[in-house]
Amino acid sequence: MASFNYKSITVVPPSKDFIDIILSKTQRKTPTIIHKHYQISRIRSFYMRKVKFTESNINEKLTAILSEFPKIEDVHPFYADLLNILYDKDHYKLALGQINMAKHLIGNVCKDYVRLLKYGDSMYRCKQLKRAALGRMCTIIKRQNSSLQYLEQVRQHLGRLPSIDPNTRTLLLFGFPNVGKSSFVNKITRANVEVQPYAFTTKSLYVGHTDYQYLRWQVIDTPGILDKPLEDRNTIEMQAITALAHLRACVVCVLDISEQCGYSLQQQCQLFQNIKPLFANKPIIVALNKVDVRRPDALGPEEKKLLEETFVPENVMVIPMSTMTSEGVIEVQNTACDALLSHRIEQKMSGNKVENIMNRLHVAMPKAGQEVRKPHIPAAVLARRAPGYVKPERVQKLERELELELGDDYILDLKKHYDLPNPDDRYDDIPEVWEGHNIADFVDPDILTKLDELEKEEAMLEEAGVYDSEGEELTEEQMEIREKAALIRQEKAVIRHSHRLNKHRNRTPVSDRVIIKKQGKRSRSLSKAGRGSEDVEMTVMDTDAKFQTKKAKISRDKSGLRDEKQVAVAKSLKKRSQIKMNQFGRAGESDRRIAAKLPKYLFSGKRGAGKTQRR
Repeated sequence: MASFNYKSITVVPPSKDFIDIILSKTQRKTPTIIHKHYQISRIRSFYMRKVKFTESNINEKLTAILSEFPKIEDVHPFYADLLNILYDKDHYKLALGQINMAKHLIGNVCKDYVRLLKYGDSMYRCKQLKRAALGRMCTIIKRQNSSLQYLEQVRQHLGRLPSIDPNTRTLLLFGFPNVGKSSFVNKITRANVEVQPYAFTTKSLYVGHTDYQYLRWQVIDTPGILDKPLEDRNTIEMQAITALAHLRACVVCVLDISEQCGYSLQQQCQLFQNIKPLFANKPIIVALNKVDVRRPDALGPEEKKLLEETFVPENVMVIPMSTMTSEGVIEVQNTACDALLSHRIEQKMSGNKVENIMNRLHVAMPKAGQEVRKPHIPAAVLARRAPGYVKPERVQKLERELELELGDDYILDLKKHYDLPNPDDRYDDIPEVWEGHNIADFVDPDILTKLDELEKEEAMLEEAGVYDSEGEELTEEQMEIREKAALIRQEKAVIRHSHRLNKHRNRTPVSDRVIIKKQGKRSRSLSKAGRGSEDVEMTVMDTDAKFQTKKAKISRDKSGLRDEKQVAVAKSLKKRSQIKMNQFGRAGESDRRIAAKLPKYLFSGKRGAGKTQRR
């Protein structure tokens, strides 16, 4: 069965705040500017996005409300009846149903207006459709204002309810008002329930927790119950009736034996008889409270007879106690806890599950042997236990003792403890390869014998002709395939060779001017390429004839100047003109450095009567 944490339900805002939250989020999370160059298709998608985003936010909020509030059909019957008593089940379901209907209506509005926005032919029409869509959504939310406010009140009240586990070990107190139920809870638990000398101080269920036999128990204090028909009981009393009807607990009926609560002992017994059907199949304990005012021995014969007739036929244990002096309080607690534990065990044993488990269990008890087995103690241990035993001195020193004795001269030597037949071989270096053989291959002492067996086996296989392979005769078809394959390989080789020859033909030819400049460096490369010194001279002559009409280019910083003197003067003037510009220079476009953040002419002296717009 589903369990809910009623304290973690999200706050339900009223309709006005709900609309503000949704519209502000739409404004923040979606684009807000349409530029002139936007096409109509982009404008449509711009406004369709706003409508869809608003609908998704509203849907998310309303879905969270519907999912976080408990469904009456899914919770424990105790909580279902408690919700019905406190908030009216029909009203609660109606509010959630209206929220659910509003969610579907807003989804339909979104679909309709998105369909209309697809045919918007101007920005103005698209904008008006968007305004109409958001306006209709907000109108639907405004109509749910009463349901939202009602659910917020339910949420606040559910958060104040105590966390009651209907399935755990529970002690449930009931009785007339002002009989001492809250005082008993304060005595045995860490709860702090208000106690006052007037009736109906406790108006709702209170829970405290205590420990018994290393187990956690919850103790529930219920409001006072009056002896009247069920349909005449108010909401406060019905909370106690619901707890008595649905919780599997040990019921502790608290009676005021002194009658200071304002109700006689007969009225209290009559209340027990009237609501007895509510705690059928539950262990019951009766606690006679306020024995410090009136002892049970001081009861009259009629009152004693009334108690016997009321509780003895029901096999109910009656225990006197006083919450003022704590007399009998622990006894009532322990008796109630033991009664509930035994009742729970009886219920489990009477079910079908126990039989299935017991059929699979078998407890084996070992049989006691005839012989008495004495403990075996080794002779060395007995010798050490004998009186006058002297422990022999240790001859060999420990490595730690040697380290302390030698100091800096100590060297850890692990090879001195090697167990070898010849102690002189402890410090020999073990080679990995010896005379071309791997040392690890000769660790096995029978390696040579195994090698001889393998050689004999190979010789037998060779004599038997296992490794002989006769040439296979090829068919005419196979011969033809092989010839074609040889021709294909030959043709591929020719293509590959021609590709290598043509590989460098499409490169850009090197100009003769470059050859002239680098002829000193490339004399060796030209000779390797088959071009002799005569070819080089012819190239040089051809180049001179080709370029003799062209003049050498002059650099731009010297063009228009007669000599080097004018060049130097021009460079000096250029540097001087650049000095003022360099004062306002920046490292780049992103450089926002301010040289003087507090210029003196703006931030010193007294203010005059002139302009102040720069201050």
